[in-house]
Amino acid sequence: MSTIPNTPNTAQNAQNADAAGTRAPAGDWAGHTVLVTGAEGFIGSALVDLLVERGAKVRAFVHYKPYAEKGNLARHLAASDGRVEMWAGDVRDAGRVSDAVKGCDTVFHLAALIGIPYSYDSPGAYVQTNVTGTQNVAEACRRHGVRRLVHTSTSEVYGTALTAPISESHPLQPQSPYSASKIGADMMALSFHHAFELPVTVVRPFNTYGPRQSARAVIPAILAQLHAGAREVRLGSTTPTRDFTYVTDTAEGFLAVARCERALGEVVNLGSGREISVGDLARALITASGREARVVVDPTRLRPSGSEVHRLLSDNARARAWAGWAPRVPLAEGLRRTSEWIEAHPHLFAPDRYAV
Repeated sequence: MSTIPNTPNTAQNAQNADAAGTRAPAGDWAGHTVLVTGAEGFIGSALVDLLVERGAKVRAFVHYKPYAEKGNLARHLAASDGRVEMWAGDVRDAGRVSDAVKGCDTVFHLAALIGIPYSYDSPGAYVQTNVTGTQNVAEACRRHGVRRLVHTSTSEVYGTALTAPISESHPLQPQSPYSASKIGADMMALSFHHAFELPVTVVRPFNTYGPRQSARAVIPAILAQLHAGAREVRLGSTTPTRDFTYVTDTAEGFLAVARCERALGEVVNLGSGREISVGDLARALITASGREARVVVDPTRLRPSGSEVHRLLSDNARARAWAGWAPRVPLAEGLRRTSEWIEAHPHLFAPDRYAV
């Protein structure tokens, strides 16, 4: 199957921004105390990196673990400057969330259950964490008068594209319990803007990838198999298309939108505006890894037929025009960086086991 052709973004200002290679500055965060929920996660930890680089003091809200693992935050927590403070808790605990929000002027809410396959087995857990957790965060932000709440959505809420590229006005289609819970979370966050004038923006990343991503996602799942010496790369369906954005570009988008007044009470897509089929992605990863392998379909990795999202392609004109954001890292370069990172960290992956 050939790569799906790129669909051009038709907004003139978006084209001009691309040509100039410009992006609105994400701002000087010195003197700001910022809460990041889900801070030890893949995108969350990249966001913490950027905030520290820009001068912020970060309160990192992480899911409580009895052994207090520091994970992706270990580098910051070992630093002597105290710029990152770890707060262990659970977003389902309204009191703990309120304590964490108090004294922060900006809150980035990324904490969520995100694995789609596990949502088929435990949909209730997704409602409790994603919907009720978001309610708790929004209520705490309202109580403590934060300057901005940036709530994290997902392109999965759109389901299979009815029109492409997918703009923020595209219908929402709950094709999995995960997607349904994120739709509910988005609506909860926006309801606090409409009902209480809470300064909320919803960012909707498409498929983010890069170093530190878990084996649950398609790119590390493929690369882990390749670097373990597999001669066959086992995948679910190879025909769906996805829109991939490198993790530092996504994190920059969060910061840009957090400073964008036009985005208040609105949803903003963060995507590259380009799509590639999963099969062609696998072949690109084989090239990036320098390995030799063939792609085979593993029936255990297939989604239920009515749940598969066949096409995701972002219309990112709003992020470009409103926030001056544009992705910088080309897919081939991002895949190379990710491949090198996974090759250097084989102990983090179990390529012979399907991670849900």
